[in-house]
Amino acid sequence: MSDDSRAAVERAVADAHRREWAFVLAATARVAGDLDLAEECVQDAYLAALAAWARDGVPRKPGAWLTTTARCKALDVLRRDQVFRAKMPLLAEPDEVDMDESDDEVIPDDRLRLIFTCCHPALAREAQVALTLRLVCGVGTGDIAKAFLVSEPTMAARVTRAKKKISVAAIPYRVPDAGELPERVDAVLTVIHLLYTTGHTASTGADLVRADLVERALGLARMLMALMPDEAEVRGLLALLLLTDARRATRTDTQGRLLLLEEQDRSAWDRAAIGEGRRLVEGAFRAGRAGRYALQAGIACLHATAASYAATDWRQILWLYDELLKVWPSPVVALNRAVAISMVYGLQAALDEIDALARDDRLAAYHYLPAIRADLLRRLGRPREAAVAYRAALDLADNKAEREFLAARLDEAVDSGSGRSSER
Repeated sequence: MSDDSRAAVERAVADAHRREWAFVLAATARVAGDLDLAEECVQDAYLAALAAWARDGVPRKPGAWLTTTARCKALDVLRRDQVFRAKMPLLAEPDEVDMDESDDEVIPDDRLRLIFTCCHPALAREAQVALTLRLVCGVGTGDIAKAFLVSEPTMAARVTRAKKKISVAAIPYRVPDAGELPERVDAVLTVIHLLYTTGHTASTGADLVRADLVERALGLARMLMALMPDEAEVRGLLALLLLTDARRATRTDTQGRLLLLEEQDRSAWDRAAIGEGRRLVEGAFRAGRAGRYALQAGIACLHATAASYAATDWRQILWLYDELLKVWPSPVVALNRAVAISMVYGLQAALDEIDALARDDRLAAYHYLPAIRADLLRRLGRPREAAVAYRAALDLADNKAEREFLAARLDEAVDSGSGRSSER
C-alpha cells in the first residue's frame, strides 16, 4: 500500500472519528447496555477500520460500517462473558445495523437516548453535563474541564464516577416519558450550550471555530425543539445558537486574524439565521418569565439586529445581564456584563467590576478576564498596565487565533508604553 493511500485512509478514519463518534457510540450503547463496554467497542471499531479500509477501501457510509462493527463487538463480549441475559432488561431493540441503513433514520433517536441517559437525575448536575459532553459529543476531558473552570484530573474523576453510577444503578437507555422530561431538560440544554460554546471558540488548535461541534450542537438543539416545541427555554437555546452562529463567517479575516464584534462586516451576517432566531426569542419571551437561555438569546438578538456596534442598545443589554445574573449567578456572566457596563457607565466603572471579579478563584485560569481587563486599560490610556494584563491573558490562551490577537495587542501596548510608535 502506498504512503498516499495509507494517508488517505488515516484521514478518512480521523474524519469519521470527528463526525461519527457520537452517533456510533450512541447506537452501540443501545446494544451494550454499559457505557464503558460501548466506548471500548467503539474504540476497537476505529482501530479495525484502519486495517479494513486500507484493504477493502473506505465504505460509502463510514458511520454505518463503524456502528455495525462496534455493535457486533459488543454482542460478542456480552455472549462471551455470559451476561447477555442479565443485560437484556437494559436493551432497547438490539437489532443489527444494515450497512445501507439511512443515518437520518437511526442516529438521531439513539443519540437523544444516550443524552437523556447521561442526564438522569440520579447523577449530580455537573456529572450529567460532563459525561454527556465526553461521550455523546466527543469533547475532550481537558476542554470540558476548562468549561467548568476545574482541573483536568478533577473532571476525569467525575466522568469515571458518573459512568460507574449509571452501570450500578442500571439506569435505562431510553428517552424518558413526557412526565420525566422537565427534570432532565435543563441538563440537556446545558450540554448543548456548552457543546456549542466549545466549538464556537476552540480552546486549542489553529482554527477559531470547530465547525463539527457547532453543527452538532445546532442539530441537537433542533432535535430537542422537535421533541419539546412548547418549552420556552428550548426555543431560547436554539435562538441563542442561531443568533450567535450567524456571525461565524465574519469572526476572522481572510488571513485568519480574529475580528472583534465592532470590526465585523454586519452585511455578511446570516440574515436567515438572525430572522429565525429573532422569532424564537419573541416566542420564548411571550411564554412567560424568561430563563437563562431566553435571556442570553435576547442579548444576542440585540447585537445581531443593531445597525452598528455603537448603535447597539447597551442599556437594554445591561438590563438583560442583570436579569440573567438573577437566574444564573455565574462569574462568566458577570464578566460579560462588565463589557456592557463599559458602554453604559464608562471604562473605569467596568474596570472596577473586573478587578472585583479577579478575586473569584473560579476565574483564575479564565483568559478572558485578563484579556478584557487589558482592553479596558488600553482604552483608558494605561499601556504599561495593559501590557501586563495582555501577557497574563496570553499565558492562559491556547487557541492560535486568539493568541495571535493578544500578542499583537501586547506589542502595541509595549510600544505605546515605551513611547515608541506602534505603527509597523
